[in-house]
Amino acid sequence: MLERRLLPLLADLSQQLAASLDLESTLARVVTLIADAMASETASVFLLEDDGSMVCRACCGPVDIRGLRIEGGRGIVGRAIASGECQIVRDARSDPDFAGRSIESDTGFVTRSVLCAPLLTADGPIGALQVLNKQGLQLFDDEDRDALRVLAAPTALALNRARLAEALLEQNRIRRELSLARRLQRSLLPKRRRGAYPVRSINLPAQEISGDFYDFFDLPDGRVAFALGDVAGKGLDAAFLMVRCASLLRWAGKEGLRPPEWLARVNDELSEAIPPGMFVCAVAGSYDPATGDVCWSSAGFPPLLRIDDDGSSCQFPAEGPPLGILRGLSFPAQSTRLCDATLYLFSDGVTDVRDGEGRTINVEGIEQALSELRSLRPEARLRRLVRRLRTLRVTDDITFMSLQGPKSGRHELLNHRFCAHPTELAGMRHRLGEVLIGSGCSEEDRQALVLALDEAASNVIRHAYAGPCDHTIELSVQREGSDLWFELQDEAPAVDPDKVKPRDLGECRPGGLGVNIIDALMDEWDLSPRPSGGNRLLMRKRMRAGESNSEGKGEHDGTVHH
Repeated sequence: MLERRLLPLLADLSQQLAASLDLESTLARVVTLIADAMASETASVFLLEDDGSMVCRACCGPVDIRGLRIEGGRGIVGRAIASGECQIVRDARSDPDFAGRSIESDTGFVTRSVLCAPLLTADGPIGALQVLNKQGLQLFDDEDRDALRVLAAPTALALNRARLAEALLEQNRIRRELSLARRLQRSLLPKRRRGAYPVRSINLPAQEISGDFYDFFDLPDGRVAFALGDVAGKGLDAAFLMVRCASLLRWAGKEGLRPPEWLARVNDELSEAIPPGMFVCAVAGSYDPATGDVCWSSAGFPPLLRIDDDGSSCQFPAEGPPLGILRGLSFPAQSTRLCDATLYLFSDGVTDVRDGEGRTINVEGIEQALSELRSLRPEARLRRLVRRLRTLRVTDDITFMSLQGPKSGRHELLNHRFCAHPTELAGMRHRLGEVLIGSGCSEEDRQALVLALDEAASNVIRHAYAGPCDHTIELSVQREGSDLWFELQDEAPAVDPDKVKPRDLGECRPGGLGVNIIDALMDEWDLSPRPSGGNRLLMRKRMRAGESNSEGKGEHDGTVHH
């Protein structure tokens, strides 16, 4: 009797369920067919959620309970799922797990009897099929229970197939979105420049999309603006924040702002809309390929690394906090000169690369590798380094940028940075005198040059800085053939070069002879404002025949850094 009743129902149910892979339409068909097959007043399907609760996803009957949520394990539905057995309740009010009393009071629908079968798959239960109140005021019996169990099996398979199809569609949708996000990210990266362009960059995402970015573009005055960033976090949120930050950096950078103002403006913009707990580590600056001057501000970015052609190196740690944490933050300016040197910028994914024993290579490992590769051309250098990193365990995005300094043909003898205070001048004179002894200068010229540089540095403190302060002065001495080049750089407000001239020696007044001494001693000199802020005094002294130390007697072998 049961078999004769169920065979046409199973055939009809299977045909209807096979007609669609859409979960919602499948559920709607299931409840209608089940209600008719079981001659019940209502039918509903509850599906398990990730948190263990059960939600009514479809129903038919006088009351719409779609969206009704039952806590995990509660009610007759929870009991059926937990036990894996079909539950038959002939008197709902006498069952301690009956949870429909509040629905009855709100809708007036009275539940007399309940039949609930779990929807079982090979991977475990996915929900339950429930019918209420057999028509004609009859009660569900054991034959009805067996019938619902039989009907629940193909229903579970169909629903599970529909859920898998829905999950596959969702995966495909996410894959398309990731692909779109990746294309959008790649479109923001600048096009590769060929030839002798001084900037080289590379980005290798650890996953489909990257939280790293880089940018560079030409400014009207001939400088190159550059930026690198690393967004904290993973996934689409980090990817879209990366797009926003990269766009803001280019927008603000096109105005030619100094790096501190550049990052401050981007920080204030990001702080208004950045999701809680997220931030961006970034560095932005400008580079003058003609002089090798580079100025930047760093917002929590890994140390910048300068590798000189002679193998010496210098690290520049960040002096500002990450972007997006708080409005009104400041980002100090940093600078260096790339004469016969290269400046490297890289995200923390580079230093987080791990060897076979799980140890990170850190900045020192990158520093050593770049020193070993310094004889290669810039692009080949980066590619060789990335090839090395790929043999290790990469855990994060890798982004590199290099700024190649000009080849001056000069040998740097001294690079000395000191505070703009008169008490620091004695140390400067001492270091300069030591270097000049090995440069081939006569004693007379050495004394005159020390005096000239002392006067120049004193003028910087007295006039440019308007008195002693905590800012710095940088003295560089280079030799090119028989020429000595002296350079003083400061961070003071720009000075008008036209107002710096030798004084009339006919005037009877003390002081003010520094420019006269420089003008008389040097073969040429030039005072100009630095693009990154401050002033630059460049002086050339040609040594007389026989004074250049052609045998290298007492010559310094490398750069002296303080």
